[in-house]
Amino acid sequence: MTLPSAGPAKVSDYLELTKPRLSLLSVLTALVGYLSARPPWVPLELFSVIAGTSLAAGGVAALNQWLEQDTDARMKRTRDRPIPTGKVATGSAFVLGAGMCVASLALMFAETNGLAALFTLLTISAYLGWYTPAKRWSRWSTEIGAVAGAFPPLIGWSAGAGGVTALGWILFGILFFWQLPHFLAISWIYRHDYSAVNFPILPVRDASGRRVAFWAFVNTGLLVVVSLLPLPLHLATAWYGAVAAVAGVAMLLRARGFRSVANRDAAARSLFRASLLYLPLVLGALLADRIVHF
Repeated sequence: MTLPSAGPAKVSDYLELTKPRLSLLSVLTALVGYLSARPPWVPLELFSVIAGTSLAAGGVAALNQWLEQDTDARMKRTRDRPIPTGKVATGSAFVLGAGMCVASLALMFAETNGLAALFTLLTISAYLGWYTPAKRWSRWSTEIGAVAGAFPPLIGWSAGAGGVTALGWILFGILFFWQLPHFLAISWIYRHDYSAVNFPILPVRDASGRRVAFWAFVNTGLLVVVSLLPLPLHLATAWYGAVAAVAGVAMLLRARGFRSVANRDAAARSLFRASLLYLPLVLGALLADRIVHF
């Protein structure tokens, strides 16, 4: 497939290629993991976690678009990206993405520790080597992508603590289970786009939406359970538990609404918006609780 050429790329085109808003999620969750571990104040280490995760997330985004340039050009929601429009040449996208990933690994290994660098490598390899190709052949690609997307808190936690303890894995679980209702709602809204490029994801295979909504509800329930685990393990106080419980009930109500046959599209958008509020609220409450009470 020959892509159009729009002349020399601008800095803004390269920035768009790194998906800064989506990359910010990885950076913030890694930062929550790092600060929740209550490490000693080491400015260079903190900077390295932020910069290293930023480089990895941006590099993965660029390489993902390089790998998916053919399907991006055929989907309405992605055809305006820098590669399909010809704003950024495919070779330039590859060099940028690969360079950022290599720089990320080098920085994490040099300035944090080997385990944090390993989780950074797992994030990169799981996303590009497992999730991206799985979208073309597996119904489970959303779950695979959720594994890749749940590694950043472990990057931060291992950088701050030198290892991963129970709360680090709980953060991994929160990110994993949160992504499923979040992305199932998105993929249901854009199911016709995914169908046009033959991605065999659940919303494409399930035209009625019943299985999609049921699976979103199940994983929302698991999200609530995992988010409350810090209480019985004495890793958080009742103050955090109250916030997590209220936010979880709100998410469950939206997920239950998604199961309604009537206005499923509107319910998917409601669930998506609720998920955008849920994550910063719960992670912010957990971080504040750890800083104040531990």
